[in-house]
Amino acid sequence: MPRKRSRWVYKIVRERVEILINLARDLTKKGDIDLAKSYVKLARRISMKYNYKIPKEYRRFICKKCNSYLLPGRTARVRINRGKVTITCIICGNVRRYPYIKEKKAKKLQVEASRKEL
Repeated sequence: MPRKRSRWVYKIVRERVEILINLARDLTKKGDIDLAKSYVKLARRISMKYNYKIPKEYRRFICKKCNSYLLPGRTARVRINRGKVTITCIICGNVRRYPYIKEKKAKKLQVEASRKEL
């Protein structure tokens, strides 16, 4: 059974992944999409090697099919319809859908707050 890696390794991995994804975002804004793709690919490879889950706020802006950084208006098209946010990659055409349930979450928090008062 392999030994568990120490905490400082995962701290370094997290920093590297965040740096690479932020660089990819900046390059996509400037228009260098190919270099941004290579940075995203490298960040995903590092996270897979060390079994590190990329945080959700970064993961939602990475295309699983072509590894490009999804920047709305530049490399992605964002639409909201029928309770879902649809993000379409303009480069490869891959579509990702996320639920949009803001009203239900607000109602749930309100019910939980009223239960705590009782």
